[in-house]
Amino acid sequence: MIKILLKTLLLGAFIIPASPVLWGQGSTTSSMNGTITDPNGAAIPGATVIAVHQPTNTQFGNVTDVTGAYRLHNMHVGGPYTVTISFVGFETFTQAGVYLDLGQTFRLDADLSEDITQLEAVQIIATTGDVFDGNRSAQETVVNDYTIQQLPTVNRSLNDFTILSPLANTSVGINGAISFGGLNNRYNSVFIDGAPTNDYFGLASNGTNGGQTGISPISVDGISQFQIVLAPYDVRQGGLAGAGISAVTRTGSNELEGSAWYLVSNEGLAGKTPTDDPTVDRVKLADFSNKTYGFRLGGPIIKDKLFFFALAARAIRREYW
Repeated sequence: MIKILLKTLLLGAFIIPASPVLWGQGSTTSSMNGTITDPNGAAIPGATVIAVHQPTNTQFGNVTDVTGAYRLHNMHVGGPYTVTISFVGFETFTQAGVYLDLGQTFRLDADLSEDITQLEAVQIIATTGDVFDGNRSAQETVVNDYTIQQLPTVNRSLNDFTILSPLANTSVGINGAISFGGLNNRYNSVFIDGAPTNDYFGLASNGTNGGQTGISPISVDGISQFQIVLAPYDVRQGGLAGAGISAVTRTGSNELEGSAWYLVSNEGLAGKTPTDDPTVDRVKLADFSNKTYGFRLGGPIIKDKLFFFALAARAIRREYW
């Protein structure tokens, strides 16, 4: 009976439905908005806008208001999305290959015509000319899944990616502490799927639970996207005076996919003690062994409706004197 109960609890922990993620403290989803007009530039009220998340076939839809504007909230991060816009008397238009960043409001405007298809997408990015943007609530940096997979990571920690923010400063503090905008790293807040993971006791310089042991609260292999914001004017984000670091985890999709990893380092791979003094002899480091291994696996339980995602990782660190 106990074994059956444990199996049920474990299965329930890994099952992730296709419904949008609930709002928590910090950004966990994306949004989309825009305006639909006719060839004369007049607003088209009542037009139907459907965005389909291709990996899961989850649909997000709405209709335009009297000004021709539409808004889609609580959307999955990433993509690709296929957006379809339709209205009686006009051609049905489709825009494929739309990708959403964490916390981003993606603007997609459409000019519908009876005989000419024209659908333009503009993704707002940080440039010298973007001083005011109604879709942004703060200075932000988004690290998407592609960047996470491409960038090398020495410590396999969140801070290996948060330093991509132009306001990050790693020269202050020690042991992985990062300051944003000149504020002490203790003022930062870290959220994973909307749940705070701050080190409230002040034991870790990197500001996260378990940081004093040199590990991250979650493996980077389970992260889909990061968002780093400073001074956000957004009701979804608060409890911070420095930077708000939000991360969302991966989810399952209609495709079965996964990965496994095994990392090892020791004194033989680390080399000798570093020094800038030519009179000091470099010596071999004391014996140590760091090993990290794990796996992730995600896929469908019921296609287009129910998915699962599992992640397991373990780190073993030993020093010999």
